[in-house]
Amino acid sequence: MSGFIVYSIPGSPDGRAVFATLEEKGAEYRISPVAPGTTKSEPHLSRHPFGRIPVLEHDGFMLYETQAILRYLDRVLPGMALTPGDAKSTARMDQVMNICDWYLFQGVASVIGFQRVVAPRLLGLAPDEAAIAGAMPKARIVCTELARLLGSQAYFAGADVTLADLMVAPQLDFLAQTPEWLPLTAGAANLVSWLDRMNARASFKATTWERIAELAKAA
Repeated sequence: MSGFIVYSIPGSPDGRAVFATLEEKGAEYRISPVAPGTTKSEPHLSRHPFGRIPVLEHDGFMLYETQAILRYLDRVLPGMALTPGDAKSTARMDQVMNICDWYLFQGVASVIGFQRVVAPRLLGLAPDEAAIAGAMPKARIVCTELARLLGSQAYFAGADVTLADLMVAPQLDFLAQTPEWLPLTAGAANLVSWLDRMNARASFKATTWERIAELAKAA
């Protein structure tokens, strides 16, 4: 397979999930950088009518929505399967991916991660402490539930890494860069260890914000 182009803003957790999946599969790809603040205008709206990132282009086939992209890559690329082989483990993977979309990103990472990491780094803005405080109750629920679902397993769906791990880890890695991470994981040592395992993977070392920014400059 060839011709993978990922339209994303360097540093985007959703973009990183796509890059990490491509790395896990050993696939070649290139980034087409999208400048912050331009997702709601052309040419990006022609790729994604809802003005979000990432978007995958594969030999002329355009696809948006992170879950759809990750599942597509797992289907079309050879190598280690990133979807479990049994129904219950697959259901757990699906559940965690939906938790990531609906609860971890929406109102948690999109607030705390943005205010603590993105706004200061990209926009030069001071964090909105009131917004962060308002997001903390939901953040506690999310982290507690993710820790419960992980349990004593190495990864969310069992002994092997799946699309769920590749999707959640970039979001939690943003939270881990904030002072809120410690109180959020005070009773979730397993979640901290899991994130350490994910960050130790070659796919995550290859897709740090700095590394993707370098690729974007060379694009």
